Formats: sequence, C-alpha cells, structure tokens
Amino acid sequence: MSETLITALAEVVGAEQVIVEGEAAAHYLTEWRGAFEPQAAAIVRPANVDEVARIVTVAARFDAAIVPQSGNTGTVGGSAADDPRRQVILSLERLDHIREIDADNATMTVEAGCTLADAQRAAEAAGFYLPIQLASSERCRIGGNLATNAGGLNVVHYGNTRDRVLGLEVVLADGRVWDNLTGLRKDNSGYDLNDVFVGSEGTLGIMTAAVLELADPPRQRAVAFCALADVAAGVRLAARLRRDTGQHVVGCELISAQALELACDYSVDCRVPFATRADWYLLVEVAISAAGDWLAATCRDTLRHATTEGDIVDHVLGETPEAMADLWRLRTSIPPAQTAAGASIKHDISLPVSKLPAFIADMTPRLHAAVPDIRPCVFGHVGDGNLHFNLTRPRAMEDAEFRRHEAELHRLVHDRVAAMRGSIAAEHGVGRLKVDEIVRLKPAVEIDMLRALKAAFDPHNRLNPGAVVRI
Repeated sequence: MSETLITALAEVVGAEQVIVEGEAAAHYLTEWRGAFEPQAAAIVRPANVDEVARIVTVAARFDAAIVPQSGNTGTVGGSAADDPRRQVILSLERLDHIREIDADNATMTVEAGCTLADAQRAAEAAGFYLPIQLASSERCRIGGNLATNAGGLNVVHYGNTRDRVLGLEVVLADGRVWDNLTGLRKDNSGYDLNDVFVGSEGTLGIMTAAVLELADPPRQRAVAFCALADVAAGVRLAARLRRDTGQHVVGCELISAQALELACDYSVDCRVPFATRADWYLLVEVAISAAGDWLAATCRDTLRHATTEGDIVDHVLGETPEAMADLWRLRTSIPPAQTAAGASIKHDISLPVSKLPAFIADMTPRLHAAVPDIRPCVFGHVGDGNLHFNLTRPRAMEDAEFRRHEAELHRLVHDRVAAMRGSIAAEHGVGRLKVDEIVRLKPAVEIDMLRALKAAFDPHNRLNPGAVVRI
C-alpha cells in the first residue's frame, strides 16, 4: 500500500516533493526534546492549499492518516508521527507567503509555512507590529503557532495566538476547503469556528493560512529587573505596575534563584546587574505605542514605592535598547542553560495568578522530600499565571537515575495543579505527551466533549491520530 500511496502523492506534488527515507527525511523525523522517535510512511511537501486538499483526498482513498507539521519546534510530540505504515507527515513549509497586508484594517494574511520571524519582519516593514513573541521565532512557523495556540513572552498584554486571529483557511478531513479569510472583528453569524481550529493541533483540520490582527509598534519602552522579597511580592508588583502604567505591562517574568544561577553559569552574556541576591526575581517590560517619555518615569516611581514598602529589595531600570536587551537575556538564556545542566523534568502549568505563591510554597518541600537536593528551576509568565515549573537533577545524581523519578514527579506536580484547578498544558499543547494525563485529570464530561468534536470533524480519525484526544 505504501508504494501505491507514495505514487499517488507524487502525482499531486511531484516526486521530488515526496520524501521516503534517508538524510532528507531526518529533519522531519526528529523530535527535538528526544521524547519520541517519529516514524512515517512518507513526508509530502505541498506548495499551496489546493495541493493540501488533494493530499488529504489521496490519504482518504488509501486509508492513510495525515500528521501536519510546520516548523517542528513543538515540545509535546504534536507532529511526531508514529506509524510507518499509515501516517504521512504533511509539511507546510512551502506555504510560506505573505498574501496581503491590509494597512487600513491593520491585518496581514499569512500562510501557515511562513516563519514567525518572517511574518514579524513583513509587519514591521509595513509599519506594524505582530505581537507573538517566542524564542523560536526564526524556526517556528505560523501554522504551528496556530495549532498550539502559542503563548510566549507578552501574553499578559497582547493575548495568546488565538487573540490575533481574525480568519482562517482550513482543509477539512474530507478534503474540502473552508475559506474564512475575512478579517472581520465582528461576526456572530454562527459558532466561532476559528476558535475551534486554533489550538486543535491539527486534529480537526489543517490550517493553511490566517488573517492576523496587527498592533502599532511600541514607541516608549522600559525594562525593570527586580530582586523580590518573595513570590507574593512579585504578584503584587505586577498588579501595581499594571495599574500605574494604564495596563501597559507587556512582559512579566518570574525567575527563581536557581534559574538565574543556571543562566549566568552557562551564558557568558548574562550578568546580574546588582550585588543583591534573592530567592526570586521579576523581569518586567512596559511599553506603549503612544509618543512621549512618561512611561519610564512612571515605572521608576512605582519601583521606588515598592522598594519603600519592602516588596523589592533591589532593582535596576533599563531604558536604552542595549540595557533592555541585557536584562531580557537573563530570562531568555534559561532554557538552553537548563539543557546544558543535565536532565530536566519539565512542566508547563498555569494557575490563577493569585494562587501561584501558595502553589510554589506547597510544592517545594514535596519535591525535596521526593528527591533530596533536586533543583527546581522555576521561571515563566507570572503576568498570565503560566510557569515553566521545571526540575533539574541534583548535582550528584546521574541523568538516567533522575529520569527514573519522572512519572512520580509528574504526578506530584500535576495532581497539585489539578487540585488547585489549574492546567498542566498551559501554552505548549497536549500533543502525544499528555494525552493520558488529561484523561486522568479532566472531568469525564470534558473528555466526552473533546471526543465528540473530534468525531464530528474527523470521523475516520485521519488527522493527526493519537494527538490531543483518542477516539
């Protein structure tokens, strides 16, 4: 069947765009965290939405399944095909055009294979700002951002990816194309189908293009790095800054001492800008598109008041582009530093911001009781309640030995998050990694609703089977 399927796919896209094996296939069959070993019957690279639709039709004819893939930068195995007989990876990387920028409507229509960075550069060239900020912007693609409803560094002000979406073009499981590239901000003529597809990880349809709402670029910016009295002080400071700046906090990152230590140990460009050391730090960016020079002064006053009241024990305010970049490097250097430091067990969790201090205070002794000398490397988007509650192995423990605690530590963290009515898949998605965990932790009625959606849109389970929810 595979040979016949491959021949049929080649008739759609040309033989050179169907990859079966060898070095050319390795890029598409690599899951960068190493949690999966992807396998597929073939990789097919269409050039336009018509070819995507025809590929889906061919797959249906041969009872094959489609696993959509954009930049392949996901962290939960969402695009890690796992059936070398039935599954075909459909790479969207050749659908990489900016179709239109509508200046009067402040929107851009962009194809799913365009990298986030290229979309941002196109928006900037037109005088706008595409406010989806991800560390992988040069590699990740718009299709994956849509499929996972990607979050990132400035969700607290601009929202998740779905908050930018004003329309979609989607290939359905039966090969039909839904063209909703309208750019409308108001449309109550039925269910919000855009929201159904965004975040569905390719299990309900294949998003091939989107209309994204653009913002005006910031004209005033400042970045503060603060040593905190405790986590609760960071929550209070974030709220105070939002009030004082008129809701113009665009980034708000909590950083533990352990995370900061790793960043400075493994990156020569990282330097803490003051001598004071604390258990917790807060990195905050404020920005506004309005002209003037008042925002930094407002931020400075807020920091001074918070210092007087004891929430801040030391701080620095960066106002030049170079100073702001240096401060942000303290945050963006953490993920690669954690990788360099040895085995790490990762958790992408979210809770109401008000519950974060209690969660951290409760979890820390539990973790040390489970694995003495464990190094919780906690950092993330405290402004929107999303933490990367990652756990680095003890210095004296081998990676393999630490990995043997993975199931125990996942359950420990996930159970507490669920008990506090949070999410164990805040911004990275469910993929294949967390399918069983959401079944275990979510109410049965919610799992039933997820399965009903999947069955309605993809009754033959041909779109990314095994991801998000099993039917």
